[in-house]
Amino acid sequence: MMALTDASRHDCLEGRGPELTLVGFQDDATGHILAAHFQLEDENTVGYLRALHALITLHGIPLSLYRDRHSIFQRNDAHWTLAEQLAGKQSPTQLGRALEELGIAQIPAYSPQAKARIERAWRTCQDRLVSELRLAQAATLAEANAVLENFCADYNRRFAHPPADADSDLRRLPRRFDLVRCLSLRYQRVVAADHAVALGAQSSALPPLPAHRGYAGETVELSHQLDGILRIYRADQLLLALPLPLEELAQPRPVRITSPQKRKTSMPRIYNLSGRPALAAVT
Repeated sequence: MMALTDASRHDCLEGRGPELTLVGFQDDATGHILAAHFQLEDENTVGYLRALHALITLHGIPLSLYRDRHSIFQRNDAHWTLAEQLAGKQSPTQLGRALEELGIAQIPAYSPQAKARIERAWRTCQDRLVSELRLAQAATLAEANAVLENFCADYNRRFAHPPADADSDLRRLPRRFDLVRCLSLRYQRVVAADHAVALGAQSSALPPLPAHRGYAGETVELSHQLDGILRIYRADQLLLALPLPLEELAQPRPVRITSPQKRKTSMPRIYNLSGRPALAAVT
């Protein structure tokens, strides 16, 4: 019913290669490691999306996810756009939006001890897994992930235990559900007058419509997917697909909407001049 998730950065290769970040999911009932992988980057949204894709394709969709309060999962800022104020809630993060679409409830942990089970699993990885990587002389990301796959299978055989109730609540994907589009970095853009949309420094011209009609002023969705392809959609219609290295785009921070502050009028200072009150120049 519930999966635990966390990420841990550690010098797993002991100087033979770069530092790696371990991202993964663990079953709360059995302790079974459901999905895990190493990455070169620090804990980030793309890493969790990749691990979530592996979890869903291998096992199914959990009912809930127990995680920390990292800004990858939830908005921790106090900035509200006008649209968010009218809706009564902040827009979710990229990962939060994907979890909502999948129907996975999020349960935040308020202390490291609250998710001690996955913390213990990661501590085991920092001990036994490091030894396995040393014995295999792993020095690259690909070699480390190959050792990790075998280690997780052995870990599950040794330490996972059967649940009290054998019925699984992991759900299958609904028919015609676009998991690839769901687990992508998605941005809304308004098409410019030259029928182009921009994502960071990349500008893409959209193909023309029949009868020389265009898209200027329309809102389209840019879906930067895990396979490194940027796909542009108009509703559910695919307009354009082009290769683009997958990088998270820092969204501009929304402007906080506050009530206008009235500027106070400067008042002249009063002082005594030869025993008589006088006004000083306003500064």
